[in-house]
Amino acid sequence: MDALLLSRIQFGFVISFHVLFPAFTIGLSSWLAFLEFRWLRTRDPVWRELYFFWMRIFAVSFGMGVVSGIVMSFQLGTNWSVLSAQAGNILGPLLSYEVLTAFFLEASFLGVMLFGWGRVSEKLHFMSTCLVAVGTLISTFWILSANSWLHTPAGFEIVDGAFHPVEWLSIIFNPSFPYRLGHMVLAAFITTCFVIGGVAAWYLRRGEHVDAATRMLKLAVAFAAITVPLQIVVGDLHGLKTGEVQPVKLAAMEGHWHHGEPGEGVPLVVFALPDADAERNRYEVAIPRLGSLILTHSWDGTIEPLTAVPRDERPPVAPVFFAFRVMVGIGMAMLLLTVVSLWAWRRGRLFESRLLLDGWRLMAPSGFVAVLAGWIVVEMGRQPWVIQGLLRTADAVSDIDRVSVMISLGAFLAAYAVVFGAGSGYILKMIRTGPQPFDDGPDHDEGERTPMRPISAADGPVGDD
Repeated sequence: MDALLLSRIQFGFVISFHVLFPAFTIGLSSWLAFLEFRWLRTRDPVWRELYFFWMRIFAVSFGMGVVSGIVMSFQLGTNWSVLSAQAGNILGPLLSYEVLTAFFLEASFLGVMLFGWGRVSEKLHFMSTCLVAVGTLISTFWILSANSWLHTPAGFEIVDGAFHPVEWLSIIFNPSFPYRLGHMVLAAFITTCFVIGGVAAWYLRRGEHVDAATRMLKLAVAFAAITVPLQIVVGDLHGLKTGEVQPVKLAAMEGHWHHGEPGEGVPLVVFALPDADAERNRYEVAIPRLGSLILTHSWDGTIEPLTAVPRDERPPVAPVFFAFRVMVGIGMAMLLLTVVSLWAWRRGRLFESRLLLDGWRLMAPSGFVAVLAGWIVVEMGRQPWVIQGLLRTADAVSDIDRVSVMISLGAFLAAYAVVFGAGSGYILKMIRTGPQPFDDGPDHDEGERTPMRPISAADGPVGDD
């Protein structure tokens, strides 16, 4: 294991860990804005209790996402200095725009959202919640723009081995960016949706927080009914674009090694064991022509096979092949659960069906698994390139020894296990506790709009006399 492989493992570990938190907080911030909107419209205390319950979870998740993101950015200088030197003129400004337009916005209003309830006006507090949600989406915009440029570089010129911007609009809106942005934002919303639905189902199975859980599950089912089919459409468009701009990646996703006979189309490989050495699939189970219909929207369409490029320009096929099927399989399971839940809801059986409630509980973490599988497809599928067709990953690594990388990797593994293990455990503890009632103070007049606050640890246990 040389410094290159260790650096790839380290960066892959850190980015895989980091992406889980934005995938959750992007959707969760919009969910908080919706909950506060419902509270302001109805003055129903259940909406307020749900708001503060999920706000606490958001605060912990947001903090862990920021910490893991900072560590990830440092590695561009320590482990991938060649990439930073050659592409810094483009990646640097894009990441700076994310800090200036998104992180500052989130940081400025996050404090008001977390600590301003009862201290600022209701309109200002609601605006702060909305701006935090907007900030997470702007951050997603710039991060995915920078990452997508590595996959489909555009708007640049190379001078003395370094990439220089020529047309910033072409750089920002590079060919793969719009499709990847839509796919990732929907993935984040769906991830949050199934966490909320899973938590709600867990409460209903235990007979706890029934009113709040019923509302959460209703909203989760309704939102999933919109976003999951939409994600399938966006994913299809993304796949068509990938076949156009990164055909080798698409071939790895499909396990497509060779051109077939003229007119026979491309089969859809349901299962196989890709064999890179033999350049074929073992134990293949495939449906004739269906791959052509899905991948090209034509019964006789073809895609470029893996053997169209030299071996040293192909990605590792097996991880990409299986990760893609995990992602698609979870998407199909989400769609099935959503459709059956809608049918049961219409018949008045959703909230009493143990099978469906257990299904939502089981699928609560499914969005995270799908996001990780998707990132494996995206990042491993572009190998051996760090900048597609222009800079190889092996040429982008810093001149460092493997012992240094091993030490830093071990330190990251230990620190993440302790710090983020504790943070995740605390989130699970908050979920087990559930939404809590509020103390409005003595002699509260229900007709007055007095500031509310969540019960804190200083108030003692809920219900304690």
